Amino acid sequence: MATGHFKDGIADNRLAPETYADNFSDLHPPLDHHEALVEADRCYFCYDAPCMTACPTSIDIPMFIRQIATGNPLGSAKTIFDQNILGGMCARVCPTETLCEEACVREAAEGKPVQIGRLQRYATDVAMEEEKQFYKRAALTGKRVAVIGAGPAGLAAAHRLARHGHDVIIFEAKPKSGGLNEYGIAAYKSTDDFAQAEVDYVTAIGGIDIRNDMALGRDVQLSDLVQSYDAVFLGMGLGGINALKADGEDAKGVENAVEFISVLRQTGDLAKLPIGRRVVVIGGGMTAIDAGVQSKLLGAEDVTICYRRGKEDMNASGFEQDLAAANGVTIRHWLQPKRVISHNGKVTAIELEYTAMKDGKLAGTGELLTLPADQVFKAIGQTLVPAALNGSSASVELENGRIKVDAEGRTSMAKVWAGGDCIRGGEDLTVTSVAQGRDAAESIHRAFTSNGRA
Repeated sequence: MATGHFKDGIADNRLAPETYADNFSDLHPPLDHHEALVEADRCYFCYDAPCMTACPTSIDIPMFIRQIATGNPLGSAKTIFDQNILGGMCARVCPTETLCEEACVREAAEGKPVQIGRLQRYATDVAMEEEKQFYKRAALTGKRVAVIGAGPAGLAAAHRLARHGHDVIIFEAKPKSGGLNEYGIAAYKSTDDFAQAEVDYVTAIGGIDIRNDMALGRDVQLSDLVQSYDAVFLGMGLGGINALKADGEDAKGVENAVEFISVLRQTGDLAKLPIGRRVVVIGGGMTAIDAGVQSKLLGAEDVTICYRRGKEDMNASGFEQDLAAANGVTIRHWLQPKRVISHNGKVTAIELEYTAMKDGKLAGTGELLTLPADQVFKAIGQTLVPAALNGSSASVELENGRIKVDAEGRTSMAKVWAGGDCIRGGEDLTVTSVAQGRDAAESIHRAFTSNGRA
């Protein structure tokens, strides 16, 4: 696959220019009008709707599919947006194969579910392309809410608060808004700058002011926000990266998978993005798959994903694992990193130890394996950076390394709510973050309207 030259193991101009465009084209091309009608006609419109129960945002799936089937895509889009204002992105990145489509009766009966995700994309694309807005702001309340993070949770919270007539100021640490939708997912899952188009669509309701390059703990302080605003919503995600805990992991060529994906998403020329000849990815989630597949699509000759447990334990769905295999990525199980081998400070190989379950716990077996590598990506999870809470961590209680919240998203600190990946119980899914942001916004609104204060 690789056709270019390698210097120190890193490829330069590996593929023909047109190959990059083809490799990073839309993973699931949109349905056209006829295809959408045919697919919608497959739905049984179940009265108990197991697909709806499986959706974290509880979209009325049979309703929106029926609306498509009857030639009403705008009505379908409103049904979706009523529950999930980021329904367009969720249609692209949701692991539908383990959520709504897994629960589909067609899946149980035929092994071929209704393509709910692609139908959702069809309807939301129609609405966004026509710039159709379904919501107007309620009478202005004079309440001001600070939102930390312009990712899925923050945007969902901001939109719902704006609908209720509250003013929202979002503080976003990065230059562009969208959070992981912009910086953290595979480029072939969201093409044509869709993340920014969705940010524009969400904020078009009005009353939402996004201030970029404003990080919590650096440019704004939580204690000041609590004093200046009627409520605060924390949706800043996870800023830290777990370490490999392997000797020599500071060698050149050992990189964070999240950062690699972020750079790839923002680059204007994929041919200039450095990629190794032999790439090893450590991890078993969606990020590991995204890093592995995109390495291969960039021209890496050999890509191996190593995971410390078995196939059934991987957080990446079966579809994602199959996608990796289809792109020539090897997935090896029951391996954990022990030592990064380097020469002149540059990684040349990684030593791994085979693992096994002993007395119900994962343990190394002592048997070692060495894989040649000139690039190693860490995709073993992210962590909350408590320092961002400005010394308020004593008030914002943490549990298992994330912010502890109640059923409504309230933290232990008065006037402060949280949602998304930064909270305990977050599932690291866009759709779950949207649900948590939306529900926290409703809780904030109830606090405002029940007693006039949060």
